[in-house]
Order: sequence, then structure tokens, then C-alpha cells
Amino acid sequence: MLLIATRNKHKVEEIKRFVPLEVKILSLDDLDVKLEAPEDGNNFVENAIKKAIFYGNMTKQRTIADDSGLLIDSLDGFPGVHSARFMKDSSYEQRMIFILEMLKSKQDRTARFVCAAAYYDPVEKVVLCCEGAVDGKISHGIRGTGGFGYDPIFIPNGYETTFGEMGEEKHKLSHRYKAFNALFEKLSAIIFFK
Repeated sequence: MLLIATRNKHKVEEIKRFVPLEVKILSLDDLDVKLEAPEDGNNFVENAIKKAIFYGNMTKQRTIADDSGLLIDSLDGFPGVHSARFMKDSSYEQRMIFILEMLKSKQDRTARFVCAAAYYDPVEKVVLCCEGAVDGKISHGIRGTGGFGYDPIFIPNGYETTFGEMGEEKHKLSHRYKAFNALFEKLSAIIFFK
């Protein structure tokens, strides 16, 4: 049994793709957990580990958590670790419009998605964390309805389409795929799934 420390249904579905089939998955909603973990770290790794430990200790379940975000070079890495929390009461469409407006006068549109994926075992007190990143650029408009979050404005290097336009192909390129793939490789090495 493994707890995915999120209430985001899109994220649960995406992470399930990386979990070996024999492992039963729970989400925070499945356990009716209402408390919010602190996300006051200075980077994605700190936040992912904090979340995994917080919910692992609370539920006594082996837990995986992630923290991820979009970093835009010409905006000094904004929104960065605040990606999910900036303009919190606004839709992602409104946030993307805001970002595109900020970039109107910028020539440099390079950006990257970064994800830190953490694992915590509350019995063994084992903590593991892996990072994944994908480089690209910000499009000039919102394109596509697939994915979630900022996917419709992010074009990965080597492609003309945004993550929001890609469909299945996105899952083999994404920062989340890279982070969780690395994490589950490490977990397999410590015989986690036996």
C-alpha cells in the first residue's frame, strides 16, 4: 500500500502510471485527510520531503509526495516553488494569461518544469527523493486542453506543440515522469515492492 500525498485527481492519475501494478494506491481523499502539509521550503526537494513526512507520520502509511513547478528564466525563475500557490484563488487559465502578459515584452521565453518526488516510510524512517526536469519555452498563447496546470503554455525543447496539445506523448517527456521513474528505480533497489 502506498499513499500519494495529493488531492489533485489529475496528479493521482499521472503518478499511477509510474507505480508498479501490484502496488495498491491511496490518495488523501481516500483516507479523508483534511489537514494541509506545510509547503514553506526554499525548493521543490524540501517541499516534497516535508509533505511525504507530514502525511506519512499522520496516516502511518508509506507515502510518496511531489512538489513541482514552472521556472521562467526571464522572470528570474517565477513562479517557481510558488507555481501552485500564486494567484491561488484564480483558475490556471487566469494564471497563464497573467504569465503571458508578463512575458509580452520579453525576448527570452526559455523555461523549465521541475519536479521533486519524495518517498517516506514512517516505520523504517527511510526518506528518498529524486528530481526531474524538462527544458523548453513558453508559447505565445494558451494552446491545448490536455494535461493540467501550466501545460498549455509550455513547449518542450525539440517540439512545436505544448504539453497541453500532446496527449500521451507528454507522459514520457515530463518532469514528473523523470522524477518518479528515478524514484521507483531506487525503491525497487531496496526491495520495496516485495
